[in-house]
Amino acid sequence: MAKSSAKQRKQTENTYSPGIASDDSMLKSFFEDELKDIYWAEKNIVKTLPKMQKAATTEELKEAIGQHITQTEGHVDRLEQVFELMNKKAQAKKCDAMEGLIKEGESIVEETEDGTMTRDVGIISAAQKVEHYEIATYGTLIQLAKTMGMEEAAGILAETLEEEKETDKGLTEIAENNINWEAEQEGEAQEK
Repeated sequence: MAKSSAKQRKQTENTYSPGIASDDSMLKSFFEDELKDIYWAEKNIVKTLPKMQKAATTEELKEAIGQHITQTEGHVDRLEQVFELMNKKAQAKKCDAMEGLIKEGESIVEETEDGTMTRDVGIISAAQKVEHYEIATYGTLIQLAKTMGMEEAAGILAETLEEEKETDKGLTEIAENNINWEAEQEGEAQEK
């Protein structure tokens, strides 16, 4: 059995050529569906981020969120470019995962005290969950685009992936520099 599997892989490797997927291939359809999903997600993130920015306590976090609002608007534009490359109209499909992450972020704001570092910890946590979902999605989309020979689309998506990774790293730095420590101190002050 192992020999035949290796032989089949060898045959596949010899005949595979990126970009030969037809317009009606299942993979291309899946790719387009995932593109619609992240398009919905990015558009809804643009609507949600100002609420998170307003709820944040520190100027550093408010500024980081403000920068990400601008970036996310650019992500929407890039996704529209990818749709255009595919000769498709940009169309959103509700993303259940992102809807859940956004609701979780809103709950964190509701459940934490205004003006506290603990609220900022919660906002950073919720934002990083969103970033990790986006990082996973863009990574997948890039690989699928490459598989289908859509190098230009892969390049556009790669720009967004790098920005998402940088945002995640920046949020970690903000948390580690002072917010987490100050939030921990809030707990001690209340216990005394």
